[in-house]
Amino acid sequence: MIKTTVVGSYPVPDWLTASPSEQAVIDATRVIFKIQEDAGIDVIADGEIYRYDINHPDTNGMIDYFVRPLANVRSQPTRADIAKFHGDKQMAFRAKPAGVVDGPIGEGQLNLALDYERARALTKADMKFTITGPHMLSKTLLDNHYGDRAALCDAIADVLAAQVSEIYPEVVQLDEANIPGHPEDAAWAVKSINRVLDAVKTTPAVHLCFGNYGGQTVQQGDWNNLIDFLSALHADHVLLEVVHQHSWELKNLARIDPKVKIGLGVVDIKSNVIETPDQIAKRIEDAVEALGEERIAYINPDCGFWMLKRSVADRKIRALVQGRDLFEGRT
Repeated sequence: MIKTTVVGSYPVPDWLTASPSEQAVIDATRVIFKIQEDAGIDVIADGEIYRYDINHPDTNGMIDYFVRPLANVRSQPTRADIAKFHGDKQMAFRAKPAGVVDGPIGEGQLNLALDYERARALTKADMKFTITGPHMLSKTLLDNHYGDRAALCDAIADVLAAQVSEIYPEVVQLDEANIPGHPEDAAWAVKSINRVLDAVKTTPAVHLCFGNYGGQTVQQGDWNNLIDFLSALHADHVLLEVVHQHSWELKNLARIDPKVKIGLGVVDIKSNVIETPDQIAKRIEDAVEALGEERIAYINPDCGFWMLKRSVADRKIRALVQGRDLFEGRT
């Protein structure tokens, strides 16, 4: 009844960092798929390891992979650019912009279909393909062209929408980790995000969390301030950080429009402690009591696993499935 999935990222294997190559990325992706398949995850993800940049470990490639290839985005900011970017207090956690927009945004060398096809060839299981959303990307850039954050966000959305329209994973998931801390952006951000979701040919989803930089929360806030935003998303389901936010949030999630199903965070990725199947089953039970079982499409981790050791991530993945099975009486 309730499916299991992961949010997307997986710890980069040490041997891949030591000896990176295209073949090593393929081999590592195959391993990551097999770990999830063996654990019984229903909808698996490729781990995003090909996006990792050792020079930007704080974002794990979540940002740079998408913005560096774009046309008219300069990846080397000047000292003046950095000083100007520091004026944006919302992005105080970044030392410098991910890029500088000097002209109209274009797809440039971004090629999501190529990376999707590489992953799709490595598994026959249902899989999701993850994409950082236009709001998050627009917030990390210094805009010297559009003069309006919403217009920049729309331009990025146009590029992403064109590319996701050409891929066919079972689920396409947009990742948005900034807007939970800045609900004041919701009115203009939802339009751009929906532009991408509307281009998805299969099942559209959105993952939202409060940030995971060095295993720490970056954005402050709660889901109560985003109910209208979440309800307006053209998504089949939203995967939400819940465990680290604590169960008191469940009553807020019940207010989301029922047409948008919930991907319930039941594994805390900001902790090395391995959840027991009993704990996960209890979290599902609490959510079902508050929301109704029909509202819960998936259980999942709060966020991606990339900050954890592989041994910890793998055990949390197994516990996720065991907890779901225990709840449903399979074990």
